[in-house]
Amino acid sequence: MAAAGGGPSVSTPEQVKLDKECELRVEVSPDSSLRLRLLSGTAEIFGTEIPPQIWLSFPPSVKFAVFTWYGATVEMDGATETYYTADETPMVSYVNVHAVLDARRNRSKASPSDSESSQGPRVIVVGPTDSGKSTLSRMLLSWAAKQGWKPTFVDLDIGQGSITIPACIAATPIEMPIDPVEGIPLEMPLVYFYGHPTPSANADLYKVLVKELANILERQFAGNTESRAAGMVINTMGWVDGLGYELLLHAIDTFNATVVLVLGQEKLCSLLKDVLKSKPNVDVVKLQKSGGVVSRNAKVRQKARGHRIREYFYGLTNDLSPHSNVASFSDLTVFRVGGGPQAPRSALPIGAEPAADPTRLVQVKIDRDLLHLVLAVSYAKEPNEIISSNVAGFIYVTDIDTQRNKITYLAPSAGELPSRFLIVGSLTWIEN
Repeated sequence: MAAAGGGPSVSTPEQVKLDKECELRVEVSPDSSLRLRLLSGTAEIFGTEIPPQIWLSFPPSVKFAVFTWYGATVEMDGATETYYTADETPMVSYVNVHAVLDARRNRSKASPSDSESSQGPRVIVVGPTDSGKSTLSRMLLSWAAKQGWKPTFVDLDIGQGSITIPACIAATPIEMPIDPVEGIPLEMPLVYFYGHPTPSANADLYKVLVKELANILERQFAGNTESRAAGMVINTMGWVDGLGYELLLHAIDTFNATVVLVLGQEKLCSLLKDVLKSKPNVDVVKLQKSGGVVSRNAKVRQKARGHRIREYFYGLTNDLSPHSNVASFSDLTVFRVGGGPQAPRSALPIGAEPAADPTRLVQVKIDRDLLHLVLAVSYAKEPNEIISSNVAGFIYVTDIDTQRNKITYLAPSAGELPSRFLIVGSLTWIEN
């Protein structure tokens, strides 16, 4: 690995020359943004080609990598935390996977639409926390979109959330290579609100929502041969032991994944090969994780969650103006999913099962306990449809006036909410 003049900061515009199959890895300063442009050659960021001579602006604290297949010169202007070039990357193995998937998509497209082989690849990306799963997912989606496919991106990572805010599972078609700065487009994502940043809060509910999402996509694919042939790329959580592993197997099964890409963990790869050997149509492939992947501790991850929520309301560069709205308590009905904490089995009579139902709806009293919580607005027409319904969007509770029975909340746009049914979990955000 070769470091290139990489001081912690770029004060005047600086040019960096990249050799063939090399990568410039950049961490933008937490205090200011950074501009970058391609001066010569060709290069890409997470699978999306950089247009020549056009400045791209990256917000503070963002980490990204510029890769070139044939050589390039880029120019940076602004402050960086660190930057360096690397000549050892796993990109060739990643693009080889893309080539195999592309061939399968073409085969699917050529098959009669009612045959089993008309289903394109369903790729699930697995691996421990900070192994580069969402980055690899982005590359595979962008490369596919560049070839004219419209693959479906499924995000099961409730801890971070690439499509929408954390604590959700979501899916969206990817029609264009993903913008290196803006990220996943938010045209019409299909979003289910789980409500917590970790699956252990209510694992049964997580499974139910994964199944709901899979069933809807299955129906969409049945009626759309183009989407069916393009297949899907599924990003997963970084929890790969115990319950996390169980949920991984559940997702592989529920989405009928045909390719399992394991990033950077020998043990997980061998376990999955063993457990999936009865499914001859499932390929388990081990891939090296990129040396550019940065490990983040719990505090950093929590901060990133806050950034994602802020971005939902204010936009990536504070270019959106959310609206503060006031409603009467009687205008809204708030529900929590899961009937309170389960009693430990040890506290129950022998042979008795815990009574709390993980998918039971409980109406929540509107009071100051809702302050600083992010609530989902359900598309449900009736309370009993809440679990099976996707959500329209989110509001953030900024004030509760119990004297006047008024709730003040932040919403992305003005006007009536699409529904009076709101779902609450444990997702908090302190606006700063």
